[in-house]
Amino acid sequence: MTTRDFNKVGFIGLGAMGKHMVEHLATNLPNESRIFVYDISSAPIDDLVSRYPGKVIRSVSPKDVTENSTIMLSMVPEGKHVNSVYLTPETGVTAAPLHNKLLIDCSTIDIATSLSVRNYIATHHPTTSFYDAPVSGGTLGAKAGTIAFFLGCAVTDENLPCMSKLLRLMGTKMIPCGGPGSGLAAKLCNNYLSGLIAIASSESLNMGIRAGLDPRVLNDVIGAGTAANAICADYNPCPGVVTKAPASKGYEGGFKVELMKKDFGLAVELATGVGANLVLGEKALETYTAAAEDPNCRGRDSRVVYRFIGGDEKWRARFGG
Repeated sequence: MTTRDFNKVGFIGLGAMGKHMVEHLATNLPNESRIFVYDISSAPIDDLVSRYPGKVIRSVSPKDVTENSTIMLSMVPEGKHVNSVYLTPETGVTAAPLHNKLLIDCSTIDIATSLSVRNYIATHHPTTSFYDAPVSGGTLGAKAGTIAFFLGCAVTDENLPCMSKLLRLMGTKMIPCGGPGSGLAAKLCNNYLSGLIAIASSESLNMGIRAGLDPRVLNDVIGAGTAANAICADYNPCPGVVTKAPASKGYEGGFKVELMKKDFGLAVELATGVGANLVLGEKALETYTAAAEDPNCRGRDSRVVYRFIGGDEKWRARFGG
């Protein structure tokens, strides 16, 4: 693969993350490049096509995207969607002629589905390569172009230089994690820990407020101490502490609690499958499951777990500012 292949890039899945990723591609790829996009919703396609006329091209199916691209990325919510995007007989990616194409799936899904899709492509289209490359950094990172990619390949993989060069147009870190499926395993471990930190941060902040601590001061303490973490720093679950955090915008945007429930469940399944003991996992999964079903939390950023546990959202009445 060479940079010439970036002249025709495909992207399937224009949700909260994917749309921002395409925006960076449209901004950073050469003017002669064309980005072929598809989503089940027409609204994000309409927006991108109107903002990048002639550079972002509307497609009518995953097959259509793949036919016109030499390198293609996908970013969809669940394993069933990945399976549909790639393997639907008439309209899927594998319905297109596949020869020397590079397929990169950035979705966070179960490892079994990813390996199944990869094995199908390897068997039926041996000149085409498929990689799992889930991302981390949330919608804020996707918008800022600072997301990290966890690649399901070895550092010696011949396609790594090409993939890294393209992915750096959308993010800042590319970490090859091993072989096929290893990117997903790494992402699930990361989201498991991130989900636990969000719950623990919510509990700590709520406890501090009730003990008479201004959460802004407590957040400074956490940032200066051994509990420093990206959730408190960038995605603080307590409304009003970090202005850019989804919590400060009514928990709008961000990483939806339903998706955290999904990813956390996949992580717990992974732990069970590999025989890893979890002390906190089941209780945290119960928490995210219940929050995802709570009408006051459903559809909102996953840090809404602060609201779910009864966190004080009106703390300014006590502390001012």
